[in-house]
Amino acid sequence: MRPRMVFVGAGAVGGYVGGHLARLGHDVTFVDAWPAHVEATRAQGLRLTGLTEPENVTVQVPAIHVTDLQSLAKDPRGIDVAFISVKSYDTAWATAMIAQYLAPGGFVVSLQNCINEATIASVVGWDRTVGMIAATLSAELHAPGQVMRTVPLGTGGRTVFYLGEVHGRVTPRVGMLAEMVAGIDTVKVTRNLWGERWTKLCVNAMRNGISAATGLSGNDCDRDPRIRRFMLRVGGEAVRIGQALGLALEPVLTIPPETLARAGEGYAAALAAAEAVVDGLLAGGARSNLQRPSMGQDMLKGRRTEIDFINGHVVDRATELGLSAPANAALVAVVKRVERGETPPRPELIAGINL
Repeated sequence: MRPRMVFVGAGAVGGYVGGHLARLGHDVTFVDAWPAHVEATRAQGLRLTGLTEPENVTVQVPAIHVTDLQSLAKDPRGIDVAFISVKSYDTAWATAMIAQYLAPGGFVVSLQNCINEATIASVVGWDRTVGMIAATLSAELHAPGQVMRTVPLGTGGRTVFYLGEVHGRVTPRVGMLAEMVAGIDTVKVTRNLWGERWTKLCVNAMRNGISAATGLSGNDCDRDPRIRRFMLRVGGEAVRIGQALGLALEPVLTIPPETLARAGEGYAAALAAAEAVVDGLLAGGARSNLQRPSMGQDMLKGRRTEIDFINGHVVDRATELGLSAPANAALVAVVKRVERGETPPRPELIAGINL
């Protein structure tokens, strides 16, 4: 029997992954808090678009409002896999909401930015918690019932998805999920979930808050030399904190971790190497000009950002270790000013930071 899967949060990432799993014939149900999105998906299906014609499909996926969640109790099987794909600040309540409908062997997958496995485990237990990282996926919920992918399939040979257990062992359940996800794009079962998580956190730290603060797309941020240098400083700090935590980091945007850390510290050779990688990503079309990091999308929509759970998390862990992350702290402060409406997003907010 096919596992019964529910996506709590059918936005950019949850909608993309869940929609394509439904396209492949898997048993998927969406639960979402945006009424217009649920109603549009019910009425016309979920419209998935991408950069190539085969990606442009409409799939029929059952979608329910959060207020109708109790209808899941009508199926005695329970939920085998619950994907949490909400913003990090909503993780605890979303997990608690879905936990009561899990089948006896059911488990919860964090398919989110940031590092939320501990929050999920506090509700359902570590034994029912799995991590899934959308490492090189970029997508946007640009209208009710419409999700657009803004990077090429395969992203230039880099792995798009990672699945891992919190204890690092390879288990049948992550193997099962990997087989499913392989029908969407490249996937790897990792024994290094925490290292991969922090590596993605470094990417998000470099890109999300800066897009939110400047109002620029990802590519436009990369093209501005002032913003690029600050981005590398932010990423380098995040690498150093990850190293201090004892994590085995992977390349960040294909930049070796130590190179990125030294680039952020101003070492000329490392800085040149890191900037060459960014130039190569731009020239190679790894991201389309439509790509806008998720916090940049949130700011345009007037939504709360995840700055406290990305750059703020780097700062918090640094403080715990007796270290500092001044560029990340400065970015948190700037994004919060924009978020509160004290200033409009503009490039000068980043270019004017002096550390």
